[in-house]
Amino acid sequence: MRIVSSQQSLVGSTKPKVLFPGLRTYNFRLMTKHVGCIKYFTFLFVLIAACSCNRNPSKTNQQTVFKGLYSFGPEIKSFKDCDSGREFWVADSSAQLELQYSQLNFEKPYEPVYVEVEGLKSKSGKEGMGSEYDSTLVVKKVIKITKEIPQDICN
Repeated sequence: MRIVSSQQSLVGSTKPKVLFPGLRTYNFRLMTKHVGCIKYFTFLFVLIAACSCNRNPSKTNQQTVFKGLYSFGPEIKSFKDCDSGREFWVADSSAQLELQYSQLNFEKPYEPVYVEVEGLKSKSGKEGMGSEYDSTLVVKKVIKITKEIPQDICN
């Protein structure tokens, strides 16, 4: 005995009967619309993933040793890099640079000293004391501070 599905006619035709021909067209349009959305979100996901892969967090957060001249006073905390000649605003997160500078007992503020510090460069804020500088040097560790400025290293 042969079981006949509801979509087959009893005559033996394998072609299914379409009860609502407009419904097939509607489903096709709906499916095409979903495929377009899926393609769009897939493209967006790939684009975001590619952009995030190009970032190198170890390079941006890597501490570097900076050698240069540091000046400190009521309105200035600046560092001039001996290698590049660039000037940076200084943020002393170690709380040691300003302390050791003040222990050198200068008669006047803003006297430059030679320092070797470990820290990070970051973009300066748009407002505040360091806004005149392009970048800020965030000091994490003081390696060396001295009144004697080496002429062979820093002109």
